[in-house]
Amino acid sequence: MAKAIARAISEQKTLIAEAGTGTGKTFAYLVPALLWGGKVIVSTGTKNLQDQLYLRDIPMVRKALNAPVSIALLKGRANYVCHFHLERTLQNGRLTSRDDVGYLREISRFIKSTGSGDKAELSKVPESAPVWNLVTSTRDTCLGAECQYYQDCFVMKARKEAQQADVVVVNHHLFFADVALKDTGVAELLPSANTIIFDEAHQLPETATLFFGETVSTSQVLELCRDVLAEGLAHARDGADWPRVVAPVERAARDLRLAFPQDVIRLAIGQIAPSSEFFPALAKLKDELDGMIATLESQAERAETIEQCRARAVELGAKLVAWNAPGEQMEGAEFVLWIEAFTSSLQMHKTPLSIAPIFSKQRDGASRAWIFTSATLAVKNDFNHYMSQMGLWNEPAQSWPSPFDYGQQGLLYVPENLPQPNSFDYTDAVIDAALPMIEAAGGRAFLLCTTIRAVNRVAERLRDEFEKRKLPFPMMVQGEAGRTELLDRFRSAGNAVLIGSQSFWEGVDVRGEALSLVVIDKLPFAPPDDPVLAARIEALEKKGLNGFVHHQLPAAIINLKQGAGRLIRDERDRGVLMICDPRLISKPYGRRIWQSLPPFKRTRDGEVAKAFFIQQRED
Repeated sequence: MAKAIARAISEQKTLIAEAGTGTGKTFAYLVPALLWGGKVIVSTGTKNLQDQLYLRDIPMVRKALNAPVSIALLKGRANYVCHFHLERTLQNGRLTSRDDVGYLREISRFIKSTGSGDKAELSKVPESAPVWNLVTSTRDTCLGAECQYYQDCFVMKARKEAQQADVVVVNHHLFFADVALKDTGVAELLPSANTIIFDEAHQLPETATLFFGETVSTSQVLELCRDVLAEGLAHARDGADWPRVVAPVERAARDLRLAFPQDVIRLAIGQIAPSSEFFPALAKLKDELDGMIATLESQAERAETIEQCRARAVELGAKLVAWNAPGEQMEGAEFVLWIEAFTSSLQMHKTPLSIAPIFSKQRDGASRAWIFTSATLAVKNDFNHYMSQMGLWNEPAQSWPSPFDYGQQGLLYVPENLPQPNSFDYTDAVIDAALPMIEAAGGRAFLLCTTIRAVNRVAERLRDEFEKRKLPFPMMVQGEAGRTELLDRFRSAGNAVLIGSQSFWEGVDVRGEALSLVVIDKLPFAPPDDPVLAARIEALEKKGLNGFVHHQLPAAIINLKQGAGRLIRDERDRGVLMICDPRLISKPYGRRIWQSLPPFKRTRDGEVAKAFFIQQRED
């Protein structure tokens, strides 16, 4: 694999490289990149993986090769403490909770001793603490070169280091946010980069779709109103009656959300009735926002921060107008317009049907090497689905299998007599089938669900059952703590049961006996009410293709391969993969699915699966 990547780098070509678990793909791309790469950008799936590459993997390879390369880490600006916003928050005292007051004290201590300003270094303040929003900047709230702290700015420092380094580690969100917004410092790096490596490349289609689309939301409008009121009262109290300036805009934003009485809903624009309150409410919000912009224009020279609010308001207004403007095209891509309502906000999305034309255009121009690597890019060695999503037609693709002995190390168990996944009592039937397996495994299990609703139901039932049966297994449930904390607790318990949804299907590495059973409740098909999926299927069917065969099925297989990949992480791991969905056996496409999984021994007999654990203990 390293040879193939070295060839692509030296010839400035593209390579799609699938490498099974345990092949050492990180080293396979780092060795040639550090030896031949020139300026290299490595983009990975998450900030955790970014930190792992930067702090552990690259220094280890650099030392082994004795390669004189410099490395930099670049994250989105929300990861760096902002001197200006920290000082403002300390002065304003707008904090509501006692926790936040304590966290703010920690952050102001931290800023005096840190070299990077990266919040990942400050473990005393949880990443999800609301106070971070008040002490970091966004593209809208950064004063740029006008800022009195510009010389000390951690974001600018990180970008400067990245420009000078040989190897820069970013993540996919940052990479595509930059391609779309030109705001993260990657834009300055791209021209000089000889090699771009995407690790966890299976995540790219979804991440790129997010950034090549546009989203405008009522919460952005309400946030803007909050800032306009604060800045107006602080710097131009006599210039306008600020509460009366923002009130009609806030009311219009809330009325727009109330156009849909349901709690959570997703609709394509074509599914919204022409008589719906939504369309007049949207027009009303645009008008009220225009009124606020007029006031801001008259006061903008009073303070830099008021001018900033004016610019934000103009940009939001333009997004609201452009959202359903007729015939809007971008870089040759077609879009689907849809809305998503949450309990207290409404988001309006404009999502490209395919990112292939946009991404191809991004790759045109300077010749450089593009490496796409992951454990899951192909469906039974067929890369067509991934290539067509990313616009990588006719590019070379290769697969390197895992060195693990899956036939000896693992067992695929599909229980008999389960109801159809859409039946009312399906989740309970899954729990009934999984319980004897959890007992036989001695806990040490992941239950991976396809929905949050299933996670909550599984957790509720298992709590009762564990209590009834006096089972001593600690239980960890997604949402009850951060992902990293849950995994640390799971590893150290040694006999725990962890219940999670999508965020635990990938990028999770638990080696050894702590994890011996992975239960998957359903085949991970995308929800049928997804407006973007519906539009993509329609577009494929217009071309005479089958939406299920050419899109839904390969996407589900790649996702399932990720979930299944949690079980065997090194050559000593052993365990059972239990997939409860009867469609794996009953549907004609089921065969294609299980043939894409690692070559485990297979059984439908629960006793055989239990015996696997007994054998494991005896060994």
